[in-house]
This record gives sequence, structure tokens and C-alpha cells, in this order.
Amino acid sequence: QVQLVESGGGLVQAGGSLRLSCAASGRTFSLAMGWFRQAPGKEREFVATISWRGGSTSYADSVKGRFTISRDNAKNTVYLQMNSLKREDTAVYYCAASVYYSDNPSPSGYPYWGQGTQVAVSS
Repeated sequence: QVQLVESGGGLVQAGGSLRLSCAASGRTFSLAMGWFRQAPGKEREFVATISWRGGSTSYADSVKGRFTISRDNAKNTVYLQMNSLKREDTAVYYCAASVYYSDNPSPSGYPYWGQGTQVAVSS
């Protein structure tokens, strides 16, 4: 089993930055990690993903150039650095883990999920 705990969410003004963290425990070896988000009334959507060794990453078009995903396997932690935040980035952000890496993952491909952390961007 894998347990995921997100942190780092909060309220920020448009144009600001936040860094989300996801601490993993349990059987974490060789897992690809992803970040997804869900805004009120909308479906959960892909944000970014990173392979086990960090050599492959992929981003949703809406965040490309503004968000950066990274990981520190020694700390079993994945990060999402979010810069130039926009109001439309407001959502609950979820960390997820999967045995398989995909450049365009679907939430259904991730069996392990954290509880989410709220990000709110004000104008």
C-alpha cells in the first residue's frame, strides 16, 4: 500500500507562487507520481506527472511554463512549484501515484491518492 499526504496549499494573489509537497510512504519504489486538480463543479484534471527517476515529465497545456514538478526519492517527496498563478488555478490539488508512467495520464490510471490540498488564487 501507498500513503500520500499533500501540503503547501493556501491563499495567494494572482501572479504569486506556491510550492506543494506530497510525502509518500509505504511501497513507494519505482512509482510514477502525478498532480491533479479539481475545481468546484468540474471534473478532476491532469496537471503534471513525473517518472520514477525524474527523467520524464509532462504537463497540461494550461500550466506549461508556469508549473514545475520535481521529486526527491531520498525523502519520498514530490513537489509542484507553481508560479504566475491565475484565478483559474484555484482548485483542490491532489497527489497521486501509479506503477506506470504516462505522458497524458487519466485519473483512472492512478490507484493511490492523497486527501488533497486547497489552492485559492485571488485577483
